[in-house]
Amino acid sequence: MSLKTQVMRGGIYLVLRQGLGVFISLAGVMLVTKVIGPENYGLYAAAISIFLYLQMLSQLGIEVYLVRREGEEELGVYHQAFTLLLLQAVAGMLLAFLALPLIESWVNIKGFRPVAQVLFLGLPVVLLNQVPLARLERNLDYKRVALIELLGQLFYYVIAFPMAFRGAGVWALVAGWWLQQVQTLALLYWSAGYRPRFAWNLDLVKQMWGYSMSFSASIWVWQLRTLINPLLVGRFAGAEAVGYVALAIRIIEILGFVKAATWRISIATLSRLQGDKERLIKAVTEGMGLQILAVGPLLVGVSWVGPWLIPLVFGDRWLPVVQVYPFIALGYLTNSLFNMHSSALYVLRRNWEVTAFHVVHMALFAGAAFLLLPRLGLIGYGWAEVVTLASYLVIHFYLVRDIGNPDYRLTGLWWSAFAAALFAYQLGWWAALGLVVVALLPSTHQKLRDYIKSIRGAKSEGAS
Repeated sequence: MSLKTQVMRGGIYLVLRQGLGVFISLAGVMLVTKVIGPENYGLYAAAISIFLYLQMLSQLGIEVYLVRREGEEELGVYHQAFTLLLLQAVAGMLLAFLALPLIESWVNIKGFRPVAQVLFLGLPVVLLNQVPLARLERNLDYKRVALIELLGQLFYYVIAFPMAFRGAGVWALVAGWWLQQVQTLALLYWSAGYRPRFAWNLDLVKQMWGYSMSFSASIWVWQLRTLINPLLVGRFAGAEAVGYVALAIRIIEILGFVKAATWRISIATLSRLQGDKERLIKAVTEGMGLQILAVGPLLVGVSWVGPWLIPLVFGDRWLPVVQVYPFIALGYLTNSLFNMHSSALYVLRRNWEVTAFHVVHMALFAGAAFLLLPRLGLIGYGWAEVVTLASYLVIHFYLVRDIGNPDYRLTGLWWSAFAAALFAYQLGWWAALGLVVVALLPSTHQKLRDYIKSIRGAKSEGAS
């Protein structure tokens, strides 16, 4: 089977998994949040956001090393990764418990500590999932990965909703999350056929840490975004505001399932193009267009129907989500435009350059949120998202210097049209006219035909 066929098949499995996950997530989020309310959902969102950042710190990029490692597959490498991740999980969990009083005092949300404690205890389970998951992804076995993730997502809501309906509040979400992680752990080890053993090879440990540290540092900085909501929104606007921002982010992430799938598969496949910068920059240009077309219409559609749909689906208590949604969607849309830039630079091991972009992005985001939230309340978070758009000049500069200049002409027009249309209620419906203009452009029609032809060609190759 050719690489292109493997990649396309893997991508189709991931997109289908994400697509089915959209329906599960929408139904699950709708039912659970409507029952438990903004305050309980905000409490859970604050605790899980901090846990997810702790998870990412503790992984140290070991799973990326396992996926990208050159050469034949060796069980000894997986055994060493298993041992290392277990040690890192225990250390991370202990440090988290020591820091919990300080985190609790800053977040200042009632009931935060017990929820965070129960989540922190799950760190070893989550980290040890990474070894069999990396083995499956290294072999491009996205079919099994997609199925396991989908089952885990379904299991989460099957547990959470009945408990929420019976009045369990935030603990319904915590219980659903815990059982999802345990189920995923068992299925991943079974599917990957991996039987863990303890191992210690100091040279291999140094190699793992040395390879993944610069990549991890970049991700650590970027994922600080997830802490703005619990640490700044929670402190200055309260648990309900955290819930509003978390729900808006969750809706946008669900709608952007194609973006998530393409990011994951790019890690395992773009490395094949690192020796040909011309093909690499062409892939970036094509990726930009595909991602904007994939997420733009969905983001705009929800922005337009949100004022009546969100109260209908989630209840009147969730109406403030409508205020902040367009701003967060604009940030997500812009990130989709530049998502492949980071992937391409990672492929060429320009990790510190991506880190520099992340530092600028986070400095703008955190600084703006810190200044605006106390003055503007919830909408201050939205304007902070707008401020961060300036940071994408940095990643563009590095891509042009190291690889080449992608073609922004058509994709930039698409982005501008979708970005303006997000604010149709704030600016007036004239803001949607840009969508009509770009839809009528002959270049748009030609590009769409090219995309459809490429997809059909890949399907034909896969069938053969």
